[in-house]
Amino acid sequence: YHHIKDKDHYITTEVGQHQMWAAQFLKFEQPNRWMTSGGLGTMGYGFPAAMGVQIAHPDALVIDVAGEASILMNIQELSTVAQYNLPVKIFILNNHYMGMVRQWQELLHGGRYSESYSESLPDFVKLADAFGAVGLRCHEPDKLDGVIQEMIKIKRPVVVDVLVDEAENCFPMIPSGAAHNEMLLGPDDKAGKVSEEGMVLV
Repeated sequence: YHHIKDKDHYITTEVGQHQMWAAQFLKFEQPNRWMTSGGLGTMGYGFPAAMGVQIAHPDALVIDVAGEASILMNIQELSTVAQYNLPVKIFILNNHYMGMVRQWQELLHGGRYSESYSESLPDFVKLADAFGAVGLRCHEPDKLDGVIQEMIKIKRPVVVDVLVDEAENCFPMIPSGAAHNEMLLGPDDKAGKVSEEGMVLV
């Protein structure tokens, strides 16, 4: 956050763990700087929202905080940002999973993982280059600040692929079908388990 706090910036997000972390760790001093699909949980929301924000505020820093699965919903729009030279920044927190889905499956469904692992992902750096954008990658935490600074300096569309821990969970979370007063505040909280009968449906 300290790299962008003094800049005219807007944040959009896709939907998933990355969205929750962005909400927890980014700060906003002005209204209407945070665009997210908070209620409906629409994967793929953040990138087109970022494009619209960038058109409305051409001189602002616009960052879409994304996950590797959500961004694939409409990554073809890199063609649009390249064509119109919209300097949108896509900041991908890449854990090779649909992270919230994996987390539900781990915590609530006995580790019965189904269709949440992204084994076959594109090389986001090469993909950015193919669309005429700039691609950056970060594997090491001690290099992240430098990659963020580089991303901010580039006056073109940028895709940053940040590899993060595949098993990290995001709290607090509300289990599927639960009320707000049943939220899990941390890894030691216990949620109701799916019954044997219910497992047939999962």
